[in-house]
Amino acid sequence: MVRPLIAATILTFTLFAIVILPSEAQGQGRGNDLQVGFYASGCPKVEDIVAEVVARVHEQDPKLPPALLRLFFHDCFVKGCDASILLDATSSGEPIEKASTANGETLRGLEVVDEIKAQVEQECPKTVSCADILAFAAREAVYLAGLPGHNVPAGRRDSRTSRASDVDVNLPTPGTPLEDIINMFARRGLTKEDMVVLSGAHSIGKAQCTQFTDRLYKFTPAVPRDPSLNPTYADELAGKCPAEQPPGQALRFTVEFDPTTPLILDNQHYLNLQKGRGLLQSDQLMATDPGTRPIVDQMAASNEAWGRRFIKAMIKMGRINVLTKDEGVIRTNCRAYL
Repeated sequence: MVRPLIAATILTFTLFAIVILPSEAQGQGRGNDLQVGFYASGCPKVEDIVAEVVARVHEQDPKLPPALLRLFFHDCFVKGCDASILLDATSSGEPIEKASTANGETLRGLEVVDEIKAQVEQECPKTVSCADILAFAAREAVYLAGLPGHNVPAGRRDSRTSRASDVDVNLPTPGTPLEDIINMFARRGLTKEDMVVLSGAHSIGKAQCTQFTDRLYKFTPAVPRDPSLNPTYADELAGKCPAEQPPGQALRFTVEFDPTTPLILDNQHYLNLQKGRGLLQSDQLMATDPGTRPIVDQMAASNEAWGRRFIKAMIKMGRINVLTKDEGVIRTNCRAYL
């Protein structure tokens, strides 16, 4: 899909509008069965349909990109990019991924996927997986947030299972030790650099205050405030996030990851980390740990270099534990396992 060049007034990128990456650089295992242009004969309009729907919704909701990126990440990291996060129920009757603590009421963008799927089913029934639709939608989110358009390999199939119990053990939290996060990524074929690069998605979107208030009020018994926080920034956060939120009101108290360019995917995230202005403790640790600090500094030094690596890492993440060929199914309704 050909994309116009991003306006120079929006970004400092000098990349071409379409980034094409060598397949041998991406992932391992069944992920190598994915192909660019997978639907060229079976459903040639699918990527255009995805682009049109996401762009139209984005016009009404400029904060859609981080929602779609989060959906994609939370899907891929739990048990692979299989659209299990979209299911409303399964044959086992177990609580689903959507019902987990990490997802719950915070997932957004589900209705966008529903609309895309409905249009795609009209165009080419029982052909395009929900997993591929989610991957294409994430690509559009990246593009609409300011990075170049790029090709996404497809051929994923859908899972019929989804368990809330799989979520918490597979997703890092703001308090997860950095070494554990590195190991989580490694088990999925992603490197330490991939981890740091993908954290740049935190240049857009928001976090609930509950994700970081311990850094403001309860860091340790002896040191209530995290000393790695920039003092001025810590005061700003404390002004937006009280030590205690009213019961059931946590969703009302949120803060932008990056107040400088909150709607643009760029390397400002790393510049913030260098200044002690990382919102999440897990992010800020990347700027101080000797194993990741050089990568943070590299990303902070070049918006262009980070953009290229981010796209590469997103494609690589999209290959995690995929179902292909005769594995899985093509769900005609992304919420239903039948």
